[in-house]
Amino acid sequence: MLHSRLRPAPRRNAMRPVTTSAVPAPDFQDEDAEGSDVEESAEDLFGAFLPHLFPDDAPSFHGDPGQVLLYSSPRYGELEIMVPSYPGQSEKRSEEIAAGLKRKEEEQNNGKSVRNLTEEGRQLFAHFLWSAGMVVADGVETADSPATADESAAQREAREIWLVKGETVMELGAGAALPSIVCGLANASLVAVTDHPASPAFAGATGAIAFNVNQNILARDPRPETTVITRPHEWGKLDDAFADSYRGKFTRIIAADCYWMRAQHENLVRTMAWFLAPGGKVWCVAGFHTGRAIVASFFETASGNGFEIERIFEKDLVSRNEDGGEIRREWVPEREGESPENRSRWCVVAVLQRKA
Repeated sequence: MLHSRLRPAPRRNAMRPVTTSAVPAPDFQDEDAEGSDVEESAEDLFGAFLPHLFPDDAPSFHGDPGQVLLYSSPRYGELEIMVPSYPGQSEKRSEEIAAGLKRKEEEQNNGKSVRNLTEEGRQLFAHFLWSAGMVVADGVETADSPATADESAAQREAREIWLVKGETVMELGAGAALPSIVCGLANASLVAVTDHPASPAFAGATGAIAFNVNQNILARDPRPETTVITRPHEWGKLDDAFADSYRGKFTRIIAADCYWMRAQHENLVRTMAWFLAPGGKVWCVAGFHTGRAIVASFFETASGNGFEIERIFEKDLVSRNEDGGEIRREWVPEREGESPENRSRWCVVAVLQRKA
């Protein structure tokens, strides 16, 4: 089961700011970010096992701001993945709240108050590791596994869809950047990790993206030959040096759970079209935590702006069939009888290409 690959890493107090009420879980109940400093606490173990107890309520996201998670990769071993934290987030903020201390509204950072920066970052929802990114990571590492004489049909198809060896890869809205990390380990020639300029994932040398790249690629022995770059990018903004230098550069573009803002669909498609190389593919993966209609709306926007769907299906995030292959069903823009309670175990996987 995909979700069982994640568990909390031993606590790293120096790197893990305390979660505050300023960063709630999106569209769900707030999660308690307080935890003991004991490695593998009972609460952590129980939380990791919840998807087994309630499979129809599989989580769409994982972790707390600043937390380090261990992702157990069948192909690459244990990867340490830090979840982004927030600007102005004090390690003693819980104590400050308990004491009734207010945040200093006059504190400024490049003309913006800390509260504004925190709110701007929070609305990007980079403060979790999303299940859609785990779907991409799983596909890439399955495709990178050595071929065998008795290879299953699912493995052959995974190789056809997800193989990145020698490809140039760009991830949009990367957040914790798990798909980018796995693509680097799978010997993509170039990986560009991008997120919005306001994303908390970009926090200098101590930010989540920098930590994850350094810990899992640059410090790996032997080090992968992949070139990894990290760049801030706002969808649809194509007038800067990065956009100019990398236009038409990427043969694979990853967009995992990037579709909850309907007003950004056209900008997202513009970015995809600008950076996609001739003959390249766009991997679109999305859960249904914000509803099925908004995902269908993105596909309509893409179709109206030069893209076509090469293949599309829905994937079960919880179960596999008797042969170990993934369980699929047909993608439909509307599904009768579906509710928030029974749709969370499914996601849509689509491969887009330019229209001929």
